[in-house]
Amino acid sequence: MADKSTTGILPGHQISELVQSGGIVPSVPLTSDQIQPASLDLRLGNIAYRVRASFLPGPSLTVADRLSTLTLHEFDISGGAVFETNCVYIVPLVEGLKLPPDLSASANPKSSTGRLDIFTRVIIDKAREFDNVPVGYAGPLYLEISPRTFPIIARAGSRLSQIRFRRGVTRLTDAEHLALHRKANLVDGMPNINNGIAISIDLTGASSGPGGFVGFRAKRHTGLVDVDKRALCEVLDFWEPIPPHRRTELVLDPDQFYILVSREAVHVPPDYAAEMVPYDPLVGEFRVHYAGFFDPGFGHSEAGGDGSRAVLEVRSHEIPFILEHGQIVGRLAYEKMVERPKKLYGLDMGSNYQAQGLRLSKHFRALT
Repeated sequence: MADKSTTGILPGHQISELVQSGGIVPSVPLTSDQIQPASLDLRLGNIAYRVRASFLPGPSLTVADRLSTLTLHEFDISGGAVFETNCVYIVPLVEGLKLPPDLSASANPKSSTGRLDIFTRVIIDKAREFDNVPVGYAGPLYLEISPRTFPIIARAGSRLSQIRFRRGVTRLTDAEHLALHRKANLVDGMPNINNGIAISIDLTGASSGPGGFVGFRAKRHTGLVDVDKRALCEVLDFWEPIPPHRRTELVLDPDQFYILVSREAVHVPPDYAAEMVPYDPLVGEFRVHYAGFFDPGFGHSEAGGDGSRAVLEVRSHEIPFILEHGQIVGRLAYEKMVERPKKLYGLDMGSNYQAQGLRLSKHFRALT
C-alpha cells in the first residue's frame, strides 16, 4: 500500500479502496469490470433531461437548480432510449463523490464514446468548468450528452465517461518527459516535447497494412448506434473509408467528423498514465481526440501492446483545413501513478484497443 501522501494518479486497486472508504458513493453497487487501471467507468442513471442548452451551474447553484429552469423534457431511460443528434441531454450518474481533502478528479469520454462522436462532459454542483472535480468535493455527478454525428441508444448503466482521481501535481515537466522517453521509449524516434509529447498524423495508410485506408469520414443521416452492443453495425452504413492520396494530405471539411491515426506508436509505461491534449490552437483550426485518457500499459509490449497507435477523433471548425502527413495534431501529456496498477491495460483487462492501428469503435463489424 502506497503512502497516503504520495502524489500521482490513483490505480485501480486504490479506486476500489476509495469506494470502500466512502469516497465514491454509488447508488447501485459497482460491477466487476467497472474499475480500469487508472480510472472508473461512470454509469448513467434512470432519468434523462433534454435541456435547451449546455450550461454550467456557477458558484452558487446546483445542477438540479438549473435543470428546474432549463429542462424541455424528462424521460425514463431504464429500458433504453434514443438520444438525437445536436440535442443536449443531462443524465444524473449512478456514482456520486465524497472526496477526501487531498484528492481531486477529472473526467473524459471513454474511447468508444469519442469514436462515435458523442460529446460528453461531467458536471458537478456549483461548477465553473466541465470535467474537473476539486479536492474534497461531496455531491452528485451529472453527464452532459450531445451526439454530434450518429443518433444513439443508451440506457441506465451505459458507460460513456470515465473519471480519474489524483493527489497533488501529477503531470510531468518537459525535462521529466524527456528523461522518461530515454528510459522507456514513449514514441518512435526523438520526440518533440513542449507541454507533452507531440503526436503527428499518418496519412500514408501504413498503419492499416497493405492497401489500407488513411481514415474514415462519418456519414450523415445514418441509423442508430446502440452504445452497449458490439459489432452490430456495418461500417459502410456509417462511414466513408478514405484511401491514401499521392500527396499524403487530407482536407478537413468544416464540421465533418473523421477517424484518423497517429504516425507514432505510443507507449505508456506501467507506472504512468497519459492524456491527449484535446485542442491546441498552435497546430490548427481543428479539435483532436475527444477521448483523452491513455491507461498504464497502453502500447506496452509485455501487455500485448507493441506498436499501438493513437486513434484520433478529429473535427474541423468553421473553415476547411489541410492536414499533411507528419503534421503535429496534438500532445500526449504523461502523469505519474501513485503506484503501479495490479492490472494493466491490454492482456490483463481484455482491452478493446490494445495493439491497434487505424480502428473504428467496437460497435462496428470488421470491414472485409
